[in-house]
Amino acid sequence: MEPALIALIVIAVLVVFVLAKSVTIVPQAQAKVVERLGRYSRTLSPGLALLVPFVDRVRATIDLREQVISFPPQPVITADNLQVGIDTVVYFQVTDPRLAVYGIANYITGMEQLTTTTLRNVVGGLNLEGALTGRDGINSQLRSVLDGTTGPWGLRVARVEIKAIDPPPSIQDSMEKQMRADRDKRAVILTAEGQRQSAITTAEGQKAAAILSAEGKKQAAILDAEAERQSRILRAEGERAALFLQAQGQAKSIETVFQAIHDGKPDQGLLAYQYLQTLPKIAQGDANKMWIVPSEFSKALEGLSKLGGGSEDGESRSWLDVGESSGGNGGGSNGGGDGPRPGLDTSTWFESQLPRAADQPEAKIELTSITDQPVGTTPQIPTPPPLSQVKQDVQESGPAADPRNRRGDDDPLQLPPS
Repeated sequence: MEPALIALIVIAVLVVFVLAKSVTIVPQAQAKVVERLGRYSRTLSPGLALLVPFVDRVRATIDLREQVISFPPQPVITADNLQVGIDTVVYFQVTDPRLAVYGIANYITGMEQLTTTTLRNVVGGLNLEGALTGRDGINSQLRSVLDGTTGPWGLRVARVEIKAIDPPPSIQDSMEKQMRADRDKRAVILTAEGQRQSAITTAEGQKAAAILSAEGKKQAAILDAEAERQSRILRAEGERAALFLQAQGQAKSIETVFQAIHDGKPDQGLLAYQYLQTLPKIAQGDANKMWIVPSEFSKALEGLSKLGGGSEDGESRSWLDVGESSGGNGGGSNGGGDGPRPGLDTSTWFESQLPRAADQPEAKIELTSITDQPVGTTPQIPTPPPLSQVKQDVQESGPAADPRNRRGDDDPLQLPPS
């Protein structure tokens, strides 16, 4: 091979190497720190950049994206002298590549140590329960300290999170027992509260049921009493009407008998005969040990002998002798010679002039006045009319008001004179 060709190849390779050294490409979200002759020159942004060969060199390539670093658990002693292991997670971002390269030798190590010391300082002032329940406060304090300290390093701390707090196993057992006891306590309290509410609700229901039952019994007793009262009033009205009808019948019977006696015109002999028939009844009875003949007995026998035709003059006729009929209905010596006796009118004997029991003033009390009363109030039972008013209503509507029954002054049973 000729020396000229070899020289040409060497020159071509040298040119390619120089071009490779003078051209660099910066990826997106990254930055490159360029030094010229060992001194900071500039920071290359993403894209194509030209360097002076053998003069400029790239010192470091910095990732500008937000980065997440998880630190291993760090032993921390709390205020109540308990050692716990706490591991943290830090979210940060490089804002100035020059300061990240020249401000600290290794910002990752520096941030880890700073996080550990700050965490021990913050958690050291808290007890275990405060550390377990106050994670938000610890995170805020850590972020404030880290962000203020890493600012000169060209870093920005976005968030700091405590990933886990691991107490010792004995403390964990005690915490589990305490948590279990607290849950058992709350379960017992809730059970007791439920039983209490159930008992109160049951008592309220029983109270309401008892009140309603008492109200129902009260209303039923009032209605039963009113029904019994109405029944007694109606029964008394029926008995009164029956007694009145019986008295009216007896009055009619007495009036008829009395009228028949007057129409028959009995003489002394008939009365003496009736007197003799009554004497044996006087002597009846188991307690009668002595029978005294009345003084009128001789006179009765004398009258009876006269009735039998045994008179001294011999002209008197016996009461057994029947006279000749004078025609029609006939009339003997005792039969009344005034003519035939008119027929007996019985059309009004069984007619009651009393009003119906349902129309009586006592029976006009309506039960709707009791049932319409609201529950819980005392029913207002209507007061029946006074007895004087009832008597006046009966007299105005009863047989006393009938002109046919007024034979005397005020007595409907007064018999007509003979």
